[in-house]
Amino acid sequence: MRFVPAFIVDAVLVLVFAVIGRASHGEDPGGFLLTAWPFIVALLLGHVVAALMPARPRRPWSLAWGAVVWLVTVVGGLLLRVVAGDTAQIAFIIVTTLVLGVFLVGWRALAALLRRRAGRASDAGAARGRPEEREDDDTPVDRDAPADAAASERAQEEPSPEADPESGPHAR
Repeated sequence: MRFVPAFIVDAVLVLVFAVIGRASHGEDPGGFLLTAWPFIVALLLGHVVAALMPARPRRPWSLAWGAVVWLVTVVGGLLLRVVAGDTAQIAFIIVTTLVLGVFLVGWRALAALLRRRAGRASDAGAARGRPEEREDDDTPVDRDAPADAAASERAQEEPSPEADPESGPHAR
């Protein structure tokens, strides 16, 4: 049941799609459940299909999972809509496909982008051996300062072998 949070986000977006669609046609937005129910049923089916695929995507928030859910939601929702006696004109099919694609795959793409950026930021902080920001105050962190002040003082007191070629490891 690890797909439940992703299903909830998807369901809210399908409901938003129905509300926007009804409002744009001058219909009562309060009847959005009449428009949304076939797509909500198909959405649930899409999550089940994605979870049961032999080479299934592993994470419900992944782009691959979202693509499966999107396709099943569009096709299944339109079929249920027609079977229930409603229409599915070509313009509605196009708008449904595009809007649900942006909604159901788009939030996953945005989440992937944010995770990738957060991963790069934490990798950069770990590579420097210290955190990027101080959580306890607003003092800016000097990124060029040595992490250990005592090590910095020792380095200044001891001459480096590179500075004096006579005392280096290859001195004669």
